[in-house]
Amino acid sequence: MSGQFEATVVIDRPVDAVFAYLSDGRHDPEFSPRVLEITRDPATATAVGTVFRSTVKDAGMKTSREIRITALDAPTKLRWTEVSKNSVTSREGGYDLEALPDGTTRVRIFNELEGHGVGKLLVGLALSAARKDAGAFGARIKAAAEAGIAPA
Repeated sequence: MSGQFEATVVIDRPVDAVFAYLSDGRHDPEFSPRVLEITRDPATATAVGTVFRSTVKDAGMKTSREIRITALDAPTKLRWTEVSKNSVTSREGGYDLEALPDGTTRVRIFNELEGHGVGKLLVGLALSAARKDAGAFGARIKAAAEAGIAPA
């Protein structure tokens, strides 16, 4: 079983700046409390093939995650897939960004979760929790981006 959750927010910053902020996954702990630490390999700018390695805490358990960037079309599209072997993983996730006429940026984030092994039984619970939190997650992304990017 697999399924998707998504959220859309408007960030009061220009699309190029929002893309730069979001494509550097090292910002994830600023809006995702489950991310305890994260690194980028290689340490250079994010590109197709870049891997972000993180330690996350889900349901009271720490796990290691590896997310590989699979597509990058600045400043409008970023895609990733989880290459780590956990019971529930992100088959595909991404950001779609759109510059709005007033200088703000519409951002859609999505993740398609899938279960492996016992995770096939757990993915429904993970999806339910992610969908329930999607609006708040989007709001956290907006707040973090607006705090982390200087106004134009």
